[in-house]
This record gives sequence, C-alpha cells and structure tokens, in this order.
Amino acid sequence: MLELIFGAGLIVQLVVATLVVLSVASWAIIVFKARELRSAELDTESFLDAYLERPIDSVYDAAKQFPGSPFALLFQAGYRDVSQLRRLSAAGEQVSSGQLDAVANRLGWIETEQAHRLERGLSFLATTGSSAPFIGLFGTVVGIMNAFRDIGASGSASFAVVAPGIAEALLATAIGLAAAIPAVIAYNYMSARVGRLVERLSAFRGEYSDSLRRLTAA
Repeated sequence: MLELIFGAGLIVQLVVATLVVLSVASWAIIVFKARELRSAELDTESFLDAYLERPIDSVYDAAKQFPGSPFALLFQAGYRDVSQLRRLSAAGEQVSSGQLDAVANRLGWIETEQAHRLERGLSFLATTGSSAPFIGLFGTVVGIMNAFRDIGASGSASFAVVAPGIAEALLATAIGLAAAIPAVIAYNYMSARVGRLVERLSAFRGEYSDSLRRLTAA
C-alpha cells in the first residue's frame, strides 16, 4: 500500500493525505466524545439520584461533585440566582415575577449552551462521513485518468500497464471509505445519545424552574 501511495501522482497523494488527516481527526473526536458522553451520563444519573432523594437546599453541594453533568451545571446556576432573590426577600424587598422570569430565561440559555457543548464535534464527524467518499472518488477518477494516459503513452493495454493506475485509483476509494464509515457510525450513535440527554435536560429544566418558583415563594 505504501508503494502505491508513494508511486501515485501528486493529486492522488494530496487526496490520500487529506483523507488520512480527516480519519485521524475523526478518531480523535470519537475518543473524546465517547469519554465526554460517558462522563455526562454517569454524572447525570448520580446527580438525579441526589436531586430526587434530597431537599433542594441540600443538593447544591452535592451537585459540585458531578461536573460532567449538564443537569448539575444547570441546577447550580439556577440555585445561585434564586438564592440571591431569597436574600432580597429576607431583607424585605419584594421579588417580582419579572425577576423569576429572568431566572427561567437564564436556565433556558444554559440549557442551550449545554446542548451545544454535548453536540460539539459531531458536525465534523457528519462532514467527514459525507465528504470522504467523494474525496476518495475524486482520487479514483484522477487515478483512472492517469492509467489511460499511461496506456496512451505506451501504446499497450496490457495488464502490466493498466494495473498500477487502477490500483492507485482504487486505493483512494478504499481510504475514503475507511475514513467515512467509522465517522458515520460514530455520528449516528453519538447523536442518539446526545438527543436523549438533551430531551431529558429540557424536561428537567421545566420541572426545576417550577421548583425554583415554589422555593422563592416559600
């Protein structure tokens, strides 16, 4: 394979180099996202156990133990804002509905930011999965053109003349598929996991906003 790569034309070598870079970057993202999602899922389950079993005032310190969970980060931000409002209320100032709405809006913004954080890197996998076969196909077309050029230059269509150019062309296709297939599989699998987390985060944010309103009114 290395002989084919080093013996290929400049354009095919550039195509192969591009595909190798895409493949290495994709695998790096796959490893990073696998660790990130696993941490998010495990921390989220642990945080939700604490959230459901304890009074809301005692969950704040526990939430600090789960930095990988977007639920815990959202909880801490909301609790800090409501704690400020409760201090104002204790000092005799009236907490308006507009202030509570501002807290709810901030929770919505944090939810969006956490969703974007979970989705980070997936677009690169999708791009690699969709474009790598076409990049490889481009290298294949160039390789076949080179093969026909060699046939014309030699005046012979023997297997010895045709085979190197065809092998060079097929190599680009093979590397394109090797880069695309893992990226597509990882993208579909991780997108489903991220989608489930984001849906649960949205439901949690709605329930938590109601809990904070009740806590402030108490």
